[in-house]
Amino acid sequence: MCDSTLYLHRCCCTVFTAVGSIRSQSAPRKRTPGKRSSQGKRILRLAVVFVSVAVIVDAVVGERGLLTTMRARNQFEAANAALAEARAENDRLREQVSRLTDDPAAIEELARDELGLMRPGEKVFIVKDLKPPAAR
Repeated sequence: MCDSTLYLHRCCCTVFTAVGSIRSQSAPRKRTPGKRSSQGKRILRLAVVFVSVAVIVDAVVGERGLLTTMRARNQFEAANAALAEARAENDRLREQVSRLTDDPAAIEELARDELGLMRPGEKVFIVKDLKPPAAR
């Protein structure tokens, strides 16, 4: 009988199985499923981390992010404070208008203070402060 592992033998039918084994060794190695899945998991993990970082950065500095919201809140509070001041000033001015419309004593006080008016028969004394004498 012929031995199939020998290249040259006395038999007329020689089977070259050694050539087949050489081809299987020189063929590109296929990766095992374990390596492929671990590399896939790593890529997936990196993609999830990248997307997470992008979402967090957008939440902090994006168009409607945390910084923009805080800036808008500060502007809102400043506008509310200015509105409260304007309303208080309006109330004060309304009170002054009603007082000047209804109270003749308020009109007289305003005429004396701002215009320097006086009643007939009144005398005005202007007192000026003297500077203290210089020490010798």
